[in-house]
Amino acid sequence: MKSFVPVFAFLILIVGNAAAQSKEESAVMAATSALNKAMVDGDKTSLESLTATELSYGHSSGKVDNQSQFITALVSGSVDFTSIDITNQTIQVSGKNAIVRNMFSGKLTSDGKPVELKIGILMVWKKYKGNWKLLARQGYKL
Repeated sequence: MKSFVPVFAFLILIVGNAAAQSKEESAVMAATSALNKAMVDGDKTSLESLTATELSYGHSSGKVDNQSQFITALVSGSVDFTSIDITNQTIQVSGKNAIVRNMFSGKLTSDGKPVELKIGILMVWKKYKGNWKLLARQGYKL
């Protein structure tokens, strides 16, 4: 019975840490979902609140946008997403930083031309004053 108490205490500690980690992972997942919705909606206010002012947004083509360029393309309609589907997402939180990887499928119109994307994504999220914001994103061809 004496050996059971330390094992039980250890298990409670592990479960407690996992729950705390899961809370932050859930918050990052919610931010990622909100970003995808804002991209489809072309919602400038949401896009600004979900991205860092120092955003580096890398496209799978190699083009890199800053926050203003990223948001302007979506709000102006030069890039118009009709759907975004995320699969195989993983989230790793480390303090005020989070790494998100996923497979991104999307349908959009880019400069008037229909495009279907299927790419991999690596995102870095950072917690600013309690809110997760996208700091960096890189798309890559599969």
